[in-house]
Amino acid sequence: MASHEFTSIRSPRIKGARRLAKRAFRQRERRFLAEGPQAVREALARPGTVHELYTTAEATHRHADLVGAAASSEIPVHRVTMEVMGELAQTVTPQGLLAVCSFVDVPLADATGVRLAAVLSHVRDPGNAGTVLRTADAAGADVVVFTDASVDPYNGKCVRASAGSLFHLPIVVGPRIDEVVEHLRASGARVLAADGSGGSTLDDAADSGALADKVAWVFGNEAWGLPEETVALTDGAVSVPIYGGAESLNLATAAAVCLYTTARQQRRPEAASR
Repeated sequence: MASHEFTSIRSPRIKGARRLAKRAFRQRERRFLAEGPQAVREALARPGTVHELYTTAEATHRHADLVGAAASSEIPVHRVTMEVMGELAQTVTPQGLLAVCSFVDVPLADATGVRLAAVLSHVRDPGNAGTVLRTADAAGADVVVFTDASVDPYNGKCVRASAGSLFHLPIVVGPRIDEVVEHLRASGARVLAADGSGGSTLDDAADSGALADKVAWVFGNEAWGLPEETVALTDGAVSVPIYGGAESLNLATAAAVCLYTTARQQRRPEAASR
């Protein structure tokens, strides 16, 4: 358990953890911050992922199982005041637990045997990106790819929005979209662009059987979607049908519909036997 309580943000250890809020330091050290009991629990479930745990007195009592699990795994546990936790955490109301974790991404070459994938191209909002990651995990996706033009998945808001899913499935960070499409297509996946102006709809794709085998979905920017040159790389653009009066769906919702529709098609008896 924690040996003493850190009361100053000027402590070298606290300053070292605080700087991981900045992408440049995260990339240099290949470490990031995971805040809250859910993220800490999922991180601890991956041996070797958590390097340090910071906890307030209240959180130590409330989440004694997590603090005890860290201590029994010989992970350093540091007690901090609420003031210090407020400086470490990136939320208005910190939950009192924060872990320093190793990056968990894998090389693109390691993304093999992919049946369902989500590719984020030019996705800039960390909350949206984390939600898509969480949705992909729930839909049973095999990998989520963050291209070089997308947000950092280790951004604090993205980590929180993923609700622990960051630690559940492989993620790939940084390749160009053309490299991603080439790799996934070589592995036998149909690469589809989720695009509101797509020539066919999700209903068409499902009815034709195009979603029953390996599928990789490419999702674009929240405001302007996918560039024409990106769509041209794929096997076709597919739109989510709008049956009511809404102009469009937001990125996370559209991704959820595409991923779950595909997961359902892939789990049909005739598809599962392939």
